[in-house]
Order: sequence, then structure tokens, then C-alpha cells
Amino acid sequence: MPLTYTVFDLDETLYPTSAGLMQDVARRITRWLEHHLGMDPEEASRLREVYIHRYGTTLGGLLAERAREVDVEDYLAFVHDVPVEAYLRPDPALRAMLTAIPLRRVVFTNSTAEHAARVLNALGIADLFERVVDIRALNFIHKPRREAYERLLTLLDTPGPACILIDDRAVNLQPAKQLGMTTVLVNGQPQDGVDFVVSSVLEVGPLVHALLKPFSTDERG
Repeated sequence: MPLTYTVFDLDETLYPTSAGLMQDVARRITRWLEHHLGMDPEEASRLREVYIHRYGTTLGGLLAERAREVDVEDYLAFVHDVPVEAYLRPDPALRAMLTAIPLRRVVFTNSTAEHAARVLNALGIADLFERVVDIRALNFIHKPRREAYERLLTLLDTPGPACILIDDRAVNLQPAKQLGMTTVLVNGQPQDGVDFVVSSVLEVGPLVHALLKPFSTDERG
């Protein structure tokens, strides 16, 4: 089946972990847990780690185990209230790589559309993506739950084999692989569910072009 979409995770995929943005978000998550659940910093940090390991995200754990104690919109607004522009700058190389990909481009994120817009604008690439599939569009079902990927495909009205998913976490690629997507891990190690590993998101462009060559050959033949 011809490839149609490149689906990019947002945070720490389109920019490096070293930018520091998600460390700030993590601090705000810990603070939210402290204030709203009455925990000391050590307890809150430990709970966040447990939820990430068990559910994939802190919010996923809160919704699974403490839904009555959580105002989801308050949580999302608080944890994403970070100075994105202080961490990220326009990235001409990233823009050039994305522009050269001859497929439709989508962002698939556990964060909010507002946060995604700020990140994409700060990187100077907002106009290159046709849509952002965020946590609300996913009905608050987050990666790596399989239902989130099924919802993504429904929203895009496309089958899994037509998509390439790029993410910085292998656990987020495994359900995509099960649904037939081609999976690309940014800055990680080969493992189950991962088709390709790149050391930088800038390597995604050349990889996509290499993957498209067989289709071009078939069309000529």
C-alpha cells in the first residue's frame, strides 16, 4: 500500500530532549500533584514515575486511578503553562527536511492543541502540518493505548499501512506497528515494534525518501 502520511510525535521528537522544555513540564506535573493531591515533593515525583511506567503518562494514571480528584482541563492548562519560546527557536534545517517530505504531515500528541501550536510556531514549522491530533481529539485516550492509534486512523480516514509514525519513545511505537504502521524511533535503540532508528529527526526525511523508492519503481513499471 502506498504511504500517505508521516505522523510525528511532538515533544522531544521534533526537537531534542536537551532543549529542556519537557523537564519544565515534568516539574509542573509534580507541582500539580503536590497541590491537588496533598503530597510532598518526593511522594509526587514517585507517583509520577509510577504512573508513567504503568500507564504511559501521568494523566493516564490519574484518570485510571483518581478520576474523581482530577479536573482534566485544569491539569492540562497548569502543566503546559511553560515559556515554550524560552526553550525553542526556529529551526531552518528541520523546516527544510519536513518541506522535502512528499507526504501529508500530521502531529500526534498526548498534549493539547494549544501547546502543540506554541511548539510548532516556536520551531517555525506550524504551517507544514495539516492537523494536530491532540489529547482532546483522542477523547483523552493517550498513547500508548491502542485505542488512541485507532482513533488517529479514524480521524485521518486512512489504514495503518499508509502511515509512518515517528516518536522518541519505543513504547509509543509498538501499538502503531501492530496496526500496520511503519515505525521510526528517534534517538533510541532497536527493539520490538521499531522498524527504523534514527539519531536525529533530521534523518527522517532521507529515510522517507528511501521508503518511497519502491513505490516510484512500481509506478514506472
